[in-house]
Amino acid sequence: SLVCLTEHVPEETLEREDGWRAFRVAGTLEFSLIGILSRISDVLAEAGVGIFAVSTYQTDYILIKENQLEKGLDALRKAGYMID
Repeated sequence: SLVCLTEHVPEETLEREDGWRAFRVAGTLEFSLIGILSRISDVLAEAGVGIFAVSTYQTDYILIKENQLEKGLDALRKAGYMID
């Protein structure tokens, strides 16, 4: 799998899905912090918002389809998450 801007998709790609918006979980997440991505995905699942998650060594990225972005961000705000 390759996650990139649409204009950077290689020509020889067999399949792709456009229309995702991404946001980053702020700060560096140490491995001792457990359940952060799980809690975020639970809030979004309860709101009926599907996600694609990418975890890196330092943080997590959540991708939401553009047509569900506001619904997802509203659910996160209501759950107490700060969105910049």
